[in-house]
Amino acid sequence: MPLFVVPTPIGNLKDITFRAIEVLKTSDLLLCEDTRRAIKLLNHYNIKVKMLSYHEHNEKSRLREVLDMLDRGIKVALISDAGTPCISDPGQLLICEAIKAGHEVDALPGPSAILPALVMSGLPSSQFSFLGFLPEEKASRQRFLISLRNLPHTSLFYVAPHKLKRDLEDIIEIWGDRRAALVREISKIHQECLRGFLSDILGGSREVRGEITLVVDGLRDTAIEEEDESWQKVAVNMRKEGMPIKDIAKILSESYGIEKNRVRKFVLGRERMEEGKDESRE
Repeated sequence: MPLFVVPTPIGNLKDITFRAIEVLKTSDLLLCEDTRRAIKLLNHYNIKVKMLSYHEHNEKSRLREVLDMLDRGIKVALISDAGTPCISDPGQLLICEAIKAGHEVDALPGPSAILPALVMSGLPSSQFSFLGFLPEEKASRQRFLISLRNLPHTSLFYVAPHKLKRDLEDIIEIWGDRRAALVREISKIHQECLRGFLSDILGGSREVRGEITLVVDGLRDTAIEEEDESWQKVAVNMRKEGMPIKDIAKILSESYGIEKNRVRKFVLGRERMEEGKDESRE
């Protein structure tokens, strides 16, 4: 028996396929990220099915139990709170282990915030990268953005509302001010798409609520050809965070193609200059 992976609406409850409803109705067990949210969808379509919570905090402990059910021929369907499981949601571990155990995985097509946001942004869509949520820790976030700053195609991020300002500032600092779109509450009553440059979105940002997808333009050829000194600002901020100079030099050398010695000289020179300013004030 295959494991069924079923996308669910990200807003409007009508955004679900006939096949998804059929699979949910005929399943023996529904794995839900949050049973309280799942019941709203099930009640809307008059679906009666046994539910079992399956989320990031219990997916390892539930794994053996679910695999045993699949072995016994029980029809199991996996959903997340909204959208497609595994896309910044639980499910990847179960899918990998089910495949290892010899089970097929039947992933149904359906709702996801990524493609609607990309299309609504108006930015190039022939090639794109989905980068998920940015890392929590600042140094990790900076390293992540530095490693991907030269992507020539459109990038998409998921953003928590209370971290919007932080993420926008970091992206502008490391990637520069690019064309972008902030798309929120897709398919819901308050759906909104703000287009412009990253600085426009940051400058006009208010208290934003709901599910946010940030779409950012790729690095243009003209920008690559110009001498780019933005690494200096990144180096200064990394040093302020307490990162050792050797680590800064290594990261920027790998990401910007700058000689490590050049980075070290810049950081040390700036620190000597700052020390000199402090002494002159005394």
